[in-house]
Amino acid sequence: MKYLVSVIDDKSDPGSTDRQPAISAFNERLIAEGHWVFAGGLADTDSATVIDNRGEQAVISDGPFVESKEYLAGVWVWEAPDLDVALKLATEASKICDRKIEVRPFR
Repeated sequence: MKYLVSVIDDKSDPGSTDRQPAISAFNERLIAEGHWVFAGGLADTDSATVIDNRGEQAVISDGPFVESKEYLAGVWVWEAPDLDVALKLATEASKICDRKIEVRPFR
């Protein structure tokens, strides 16, 4: 089963910025153990653009969809046999990257 693993940062209490070596080592382990599908860090929320084309014409807005102190800082997509394995990995990931982690299965 595939899981979207969201890395959540907090503007009022951001995670440490010196975590890249540990994150890279964790990613290498995910690859070696067959869990890695995709990962990527995201640019700051100030660079976001929102498009809403549900009406008569598209509305394009600068900035994030939701103003919040917490924001999506990056994502992984993992392959895991079940939720327990994904949650165990997410627990490690939260410690390694010093941020909250949200785990959601794909349908």
